[in-house]
Amino acid sequence: MNKNDLIQLVTLKMPYGKYKDRLIADLPGHYLNWFAREGFPKGELGRLLQLMQEIDHNGLKDLLLPLRHFSGENQGGAKYD
Repeated sequence: MNKNDLIQLVTLKMPYGKYKDRLIADLPGHYLNWFAREGFPKGELGRLLQLMQEIDHNGLKDLLLPLRHFSGENQGGAKYD
């Protein structure tokens, strides 16, 4: 993991599924946990989802708040499910 991985969490959107177009950092914990149980997708997306699941599971989502200015969205703070 590096700084660019964290920036990608607050800038890249989920490309498909129920939460299509939602920032990876804003995906609900139950959705990330489902991937943890059933298997993450292959490739970069899967790696980022796994990273986000670990951040969420360990209660560290607030660490991403200073990076939110990179996304241009949710400037007023994160909204978590």
